Amino acid sequence: MIKAIKGTKDIYYPEIEKWQFLEEIVIDVFSNFNYNEIRTPIFEETALFARGIGESTDIVGKEMYTFTDRSGNSVTLKPEGTASVVRALLEHSLQKAKPLNKFFYISPMFRQERPQAGRLRQFHQFGGEALGSANPYLDAEMILIPYIVMQMLGLNDFSVKINSLGVPESREKYKAVLREYLSDKVKDLSEESRRRYETNILRIFDSKAENDIMIMNEAPKILDYLSNEDIDHFEEMKNILDDAHIDYEIDEKLVRGLDYYTNTTFEIVSGSVGAQSALCGGGRYNLLAKELGGVDIPAVGFAAGIERILLACKNEGLLEFDPYPLPLFIVLLDKYYDRVAYNLSLYFRGQGVETELDYLRRSVKAQMREANKNNAQFVLFVGGEEINDSKVTLKNMANGEEEKYSLDSLEEIVNKIYSSDEG
Repeated sequence: MIKAIKGTKDIYYPEIEKWQFLEEIVIDVFSNFNYNEIRTPIFEETALFARGIGESTDIVGKEMYTFTDRSGNSVTLKPEGTASVVRALLEHSLQKAKPLNKFFYISPMFRQERPQAGRLRQFHQFGGEALGSANPYLDAEMILIPYIVMQMLGLNDFSVKINSLGVPESREKYKAVLREYLSDKVKDLSEESRRRYETNILRIFDSKAENDIMIMNEAPKILDYLSNEDIDHFEEMKNILDDAHIDYEIDEKLVRGLDYYTNTTFEIVSGSVGAQSALCGGGRYNLLAKELGGVDIPAVGFAAGIERILLACKNEGLLEFDPYPLPLFIVLLDKYYDRVAYNLSLYFRGQGVETELDYLRRSVKAQMREANKNNAQFVLFVGGEEINDSKVTLKNMANGEEEKYSLDSLEEIVNKIYSSDEG
């Protein structure tokens, strides 16, 4: 038997109801903040991610699904959403039509990581990008939006961590200080951190090795090396979060894994999902558009992991839905009237009434079992003596009451079903 590839997952009923519930909340919240949906291809030229994310990052170096297509082009399955959104903005000159573009997406992403709880090789994210302004209100908005989504889901065990990386000049100044601090400690770092010392020194803060953590806890703090402009931007964003009553903590080790970040970085982390605790992360990336061949366009964004958020919901006992009731199930009493039954189903569906009927030509008893499995509110019996008089029988499954209706007055059945929902 052919099975799904390791690190991928089929999503179907009833689990899919949780996904749809979350997605509806995401769309509603983004709409309230006047963001428009964007859908980018699931694969792009490899150069987009190599240049945008950074050659020295783990994503580009070890995790991307990259292959050569039949035309000899190197293409990569999308490992994250931001670079694709910026590429679309530049390719279609969207910044010329609108000085500020606000987008959101819900999309699968692909990284060849070791699968574990909350981390798959095909995973799904929702995210937002605001391109065209350096206003710190937008930085705060990128925290507010996922924060509100998680509140609406009912999550409690999560917290917000923020930091600032400053502009590149400030960051390079800090990197030099950090390199000097670590110069006589490199031999004590893990193998991975020794590699990062040469290629991406800030990522050493992400190490989970106990000795690395001890060394980095004593490292100089990046906030001490920011310019006055960087500090002003960070302080204003904090004031906005305070006004919005968003609790947060400053985590000076929060550097994020992508090269394009400037100034604000943040994460929303959960205490209920294990090692992969980050539900959401993002920050400002004012230099990415120019790096991809455009002009300077200040921008900020975030991405949130759908699988991880749903895992957090599960671990907090949320989104345990009761079976959704089916308004109408049609039971065929006589197989000779299956065409009548199907045409009736089309009529009710056309009136907005969710309707099901038996396609397996089973007994009446089996059809009633199926109606109960579907949590049917009403059953419509078609056939028997009533059909000779052009009538059908409607049964209320809640109280057992039955009423006969003429085929010429089907709207009365529709009204009955709708009035029952209102009640």
